Amino acid sequence: MDLMEPLFISLGAAVVVYYGVKVLLFSRMLFPKQWFPLSKTFFTSIGRVVVTGASEGIGRAYAFALAEQGMNVVIMSRTKATLDQVAKEIGDKTGRSVKVIVTDFVKENVFGEIEDQLKDLSIGVLVNNVGILPSFIPCKFLECAELDQTITKVLNCNVKTMAKVRVCICFYFFSHKSKGKGVILNISSGIASIPFPLYTLYASSKVFVERFSRGLQIEYEDKGIIIQAVAPFGVSTRMAGYQKTNLVTLSPEDFVKHSLQYLKAGDKTFGSVHHIILGWLLQSIPLKILFAEFMLHSLQDYVRKRTAHHSISDSNATSEISGDK
Repeated sequence: MDLMEPLFISLGAAVVVYYGVKVLLFSRMLFPKQWFPLSKTFFTSIGRVVVTGASEGIGRAYAFALAEQGMNVVIMSRTKATLDQVAKEIGDKTGRSVKVIVTDFVKENVFGEIEDQLKDLSIGVLVNNVGILPSFIPCKFLECAELDQTITKVLNCNVKTMAKVRVCICFYFFSHKSKGKGVILNISSGIASIPFPLYTLYASSKVFVERFSRGLQIEYEDKGIIIQAVAPFGVSTRMAGYQKTNLVTLSPEDFVKHSLQYLKAGDKTFGSVHHIILGWLLQSIPLKILFAEFMLHSLQDYVRKRTAHHSISDSNATSEISGDK
């Protein structure tokens, strides 16, 4: 009996210390500039930035933000006219040079051509942002239009492209950099934090992005390369039906501005204080509540209502989205 009292005291103290450390670590996320500072020359000292899915949304915002940091930019997407317009806007606003590469990551065998166009450049930062949302309105897996083709397109764009571009190309360039410095930002999604019915295929592909990125960071951190999965929730892009911005739904520009402050915060970030708190809440709610039939129907109705006023010719059509929710 005499031993039980010190045992319980020790156990209680260990619990207090454990949660105290967790609170301290979480509190750092509230003040990223103080805890994860970047030097003013951080980006300009490591070469060009390559941004995939850069014609709109989050990708476009990253291209602009890093050009404003003094980086020359390479932007990729499948629509030349849009890319040319973005390139002109970046050049006019920042004075940085912009190279346009037109490619469709849904297709096979595009990586050799991309490598040829990049091989003479000094690439220091890669933002992998291109992705496909199988169905604009959330739906069950078997109800997705043209399911076989959709599976192939999602795997090619969200999974295969991520692995091929990030590894076969990016590490080739980083291995040739004398300074041993580089950054890879892989845009995942907040909904990959838990199983997410009605977005099953999309969420699963983003889980791969996250786990692959975090595994590579462990493998290559001794090379001086930062590899980070960025997992946003609400961002006002085409994928989210251009919802009005608020505390949770940020503009692409605001999200990117915040997310860059967390570059040294670890191998995964939700990208903003509001999304960090939302991620914590989502992971704290019992899954049985989240997956109740009422909740799933409410999600479908919510998306339909919030996007009804936007001109979407086929809500179940698969399309290339240059950003995330």
